[in-house]
Amino acid sequence: MSLLSIRNLSAVSDRDGGTPILRGVSLDLAPGEVIGLVGESGAGKSTISKAVLGMLPRTVRITKGSAIFSGRDLLSLSSRELRKITGSEITLIPQDPMTALNPGRRIESQLTDGLRLKRGMSSTDARRRGLELLEEVHIRDPERVMRAYPHELSGGMRQRVLIAAAFAMDPKLVVADEPTTALDVTVQKQILRLIRAMQAKHGTSVIFVTHDLGVVAQICDRVTLLYGGMVVEAGATAEIMERPRHPYMQALLAAGPRYDRPDRALAPVPESIFAGLREELASFDREEVRHG
Repeated sequence: MSLLSIRNLSAVSDRDGGTPILRGVSLDLAPGEVIGLVGESGAGKSTISKAVLGMLPRTVRITKGSAIFSGRDLLSLSSRELRKITGSEITLIPQDPMTALNPGRRIESQLTDGLRLKRGMSSTDARRRGLELLEEVHIRDPERVMRAYPHELSGGMRQRVLIAAAFAMDPKLVVADEPTTALDVTVQKQILRLIRAMQAKHGTSVIFVTHDLGVVAQICDRVTLLYGGMVVEAGATAEIMERPRHPYMQALLAAGPRYDRPDRALAPVPESIFAGLREELASFDREEVRHG
């Protein structure tokens, strides 16, 4: 049984004259599973995650489809109903730890507010839980960190705080929106291991948004590749990495380094691949108009 089932999700940008930004996206996420949404900038991966979180900008309009989460269609809920779910059952690890935390508030208040407001904990119990969470994400001297302001912490420490905050509510689903983009390579690896460890410990499902197939190989059980708001290929990560079916996925894997094949030459993605993808998008749009 799926925790989240997205079916035939399409959306347009009214700011750009109704330009399609999602084209009939369907995917399923099982309890305790990590799925990677991968693609270049503008592929639609962040739009999908924002639709799940109820964070779509006013200029983006869902034209059809559903997103069933624990038996409820997230796209048909009122703002009030959605607020009860997001921040508790569905949480977010944002992209940039440098700007995601409020610079004027101490870490303690930012980590414990949700526990007090949504879980009804006392200040004492929320603080105790906050310290436990900081220990879970391997932060040394959590007492000092609780008293600190964000600018007093490194980028890696801030991202650990954001991971702790995301798992604080014991959510069913965590959306990780490119959480390693602003970090150096060494810290990225540590953060990926930490997210996977926290996910396994809490039994949480994760949607991992990234443009990096190497990250997908490390952390995701399954992967969905997007281009132009359309699903190009989807399946088990190990199978797709070894036997990709679509020419675009084949070309992307050939264009990137493989640690298990260090002597292999890298190849640029041929223009013919993009020409084929553009034709697939045009064909989809023509079918939408014909049946619309």
